[in-house]
Amino acid sequence: MDQLVTLVGTARPKPERAEDLKQLLLSFVEPTRQEPGCLEYHFHEDGEQPGVFVFYEVWRSRADLDAHLALPHLSDFWERRMDYLATDLELRFLEMHSPYGH
Repeated sequence: MDQLVTLVGTARPKPERAEDLKQLLLSFVEPTRQEPGCLEYHFHEDGEQPGVFVFYEVWRSRADLDAHLALPHLSDFWERRMDYLATDLELRFLEMHSPYGH
């Protein structure tokens, strides 16, 4: 297995666009979970800062994550993200060092 890659992102929407962004990000969950190489994909709302969204993804490889990010609906979102966001997405790419699934 290739080196697993985790992506953790935080989205801080404009207050008037928070619900729109929430629904849009929720619409990505099920299709993403069906993609080759997707091991986990979770969407959260911060319990202490309502309206701040966090997504957590684990991919079999960086190539699988890159294929995901290149999909048309994600490319479109990337181009239009600032229509929703008060500040740009905070993205952290992590390499997993602990055994997966234990």
